[in-house]
Amino acid sequence: MALIAISGHPGCRFEEVARITAQRLGFELLTQARLEALAAEEFGPETSIPDKAWTSLATSVLARLATAHHLVYCAAGGELDARHFAGMLRVHVVAAENARIGNVMLDGRLERPAARQRLLELDAAERTLRKARFGKTRATADLFDLVLNSETLGSEQMAELIGRTAATLALAERGFLSAAAEAQLQFQMRLRLARFGIVPPDKITLRKKVFANPSEELFANLLDFYRIAWEYEPRSFPIQYDRYGNPAESFTPDFYLPESDLYVELTTMKQSLVTRKNRKVRLLRELYPHVNIQVFYLKDFENLVFKYGLVQRPVTA
Repeated sequence: MALIAISGHPGCRFEEVARITAQRLGFELLTQARLEALAAEEFGPETSIPDKAWTSLATSVLARLATAHHLVYCAAGGELDARHFAGMLRVHVVAAENARIGNVMLDGRLERPAARQRLLELDAAERTLRKARFGKTRATADLFDLVLNSETLGSEQMAELIGRTAATLALAERGFLSAAAEAQLQFQMRLRLARFGIVPPDKITLRKKVFANPSEELFANLLDFYRIAWEYEPRSFPIQYDRYGNPAESFTPDFYLPESDLYVELTTMKQSLVTRKNRKVRLLRELYPHVNIQVFYLKDFENLVFKYGLVQRPVTA
């Protein structure tokens, strides 16, 4: 796939450059405004997207569109959102302050003092947004493949240079993003979004449970997103008895997935906990050989989903 991420300093008209580039190349244009509209369509207009979730959201939308389109992505921080894709070209448009003030004067029909003040406000807003979403107030030159100066180059000229660079790199010859690559990216991004409780309202409504630790809540959110039925700690199994035959020790797996008839126990990387839980699981398997149980670490969530085919499970109304 071809992904051209175009950003720039306020007052440099980089949005115009992106629009012309998309038209010339026949690429799909994704702007910040369209990204927000697509997010509202999928997650509901009332859903508030935290700043830290925007990169995951943008990557998810880009991956979905990239299965059928080559893309021009125009948004602040687009160079960072695009890092998950191999066929990318990151472009930044810059200019001296006087040139940017002149553009703001023309675009806003403002006098020079008012345009200068407006540019200061736009610069401050961009720094605030970048800090909130990406942790830094400014993008450094090393994040870009092509930096263009709008003081000496017109929008048409910059679009021409971008198109030639894309052709030289043979970006469009890569083809669109494969379904398998999109599924992998979607899993990673939706997992991150689930940490913020962000899921499409037409798919699932997150249930409020009191979990023993954050990893259990994360796993439950993931199951909810894919509409996989689950029960939290539904049953305790006696695994040790005293001399009178009374249960002395029990084991309660974290989750039960009824559609797969599978119990899931989540654990951490601490060896002491691993050893203790493995002992309980071993005893449970010896005493209840018909019970299907598996222990998973946090890092194994992704393997769990693909191993049991949960991503491919058909969604029914």
